[in-house]
Amino acid sequence: MSIEIRVPPLPESVADATVLSWHKKPGDLVSRDETLVDLETDKVVLEVPAPQAGILKEVHYRDGETVQADALLAILDNSSQPATHPAATPATDRSRSAPLSPAVRVLIQEQGIDPRQIEGTGKHGRILKADVERYLQDRTAAQAPPPAEAPGGASTTSTAIPDAPPDAGRTEERAPMTRLRKRVAERLLEAQHNAAILSTFNEVDLQAVADLRQRYREQFEQRHDIRLGYMFFFVKAAVEALSAFPVVNASVDGDEIVYHSYFDIGIAVSSPRGLVVPILRDADQLSFAEIERQIRLFGNKAKEGSLSYQELTGGTFSISNGGVFGSLLSTPILNPPQSAILGMHAIQQRPVVKAGEIVIRPMMYLALSYDHRIIDGREAVQFLVSIKEHLEDPSRLLLAI
Repeated sequence: MSIEIRVPPLPESVADATVLSWHKKPGDLVSRDETLVDLETDKVVLEVPAPQAGILKEVHYRDGETVQADALLAILDNSSQPATHPAATPATDRSRSAPLSPAVRVLIQEQGIDPRQIEGTGKHGRILKADVERYLQDRTAAQAPPPAEAPGGASTTSTAIPDAPPDAGRTEERAPMTRLRKRVAERLLEAQHNAAILSTFNEVDLQAVADLRQRYREQFEQRHDIRLGYMFFFVKAAVEALSAFPVVNASVDGDEIVYHSYFDIGIAVSSPRGLVVPILRDADQLSFAEIERQIRLFGNKAKEGSLSYQELTGGTFSISNGGVFGSLLSTPILNPPQSAILGMHAIQQRPVVKAGEIVIRPMMYLALSYDHRIIDGREAVQFLVSIKEHLEDPSRLLLAI
């Protein structure tokens, strides 16, 4: 019997998808639930599995082509079931026991690598993008020729280079933007064109937060099995500040200001496909451990390309941490339709004056970019001061004052 493989229902507001890569070709045996093809949308990669075991009979779209929801992707023939493959040893079946994420599959296909040669460090031996990059580095190093040896046995790296044309080695390569990259570009331009973006800055002394983490880190990690980081404090401080200045948590809809009674905080995360902003829903109701656990989960999913559309939709305010990449100061761009975004930066030991004395403290610059159409400078400055006060005296977060 022939089974039609169709494009699954696409997320709301997503009109179409792009065929990212086929994992099977016509004539291949397919197991039930085995991924046949990856479809790329503006935000996520959708995996289309085989509903039953069989043989892939026809493929109707090639890599790079655009498809609509419910379009016929392929035909699967399940009249003759594929033979059961004998169990393989872990050394030769690593990739089957731990499925590859879309991002890893694309990288492996581009480099022509056999995944069975890569040792996965993820959960249950899953191969991560970092594992592939490490394998490529090791392979390149192993293939590098040894340095030339000069007369007498002395090695030398100096060789005569013949004259070469002026343009030798000056190559160019063109690569199409991914749908995610194009969508990010569109939204950034949209934010700059449709909002009056200003930024205000401040700095915060994180000594109290650092002392609190140092004092309770071990107990916290033992009890909750999660690392106690800095992000929780910033999320909770942002919630308190948003409660005091609700217009910063609002958005513009035509000629109206939409005030939100909830706090859905977007956390900007870097992924192999570009920047994504998964949402912490009802952040005001989450505990320390729940926030840290959710953020770690977002980071892992972003690396694997497995964030769902629902996890990336919505949000009333965002936080971007450029400090993890070494940024000292920057002006983050709004994530439409949100009206403000908080930028965190690198923590540096700097001399500051406290009680008339010069002391060394862990300092961080903060930036708040905001839509001046609805947020006045006074509110933006006071909002950022509120975050500073809650971080410099974190007991205020526990007392909600």
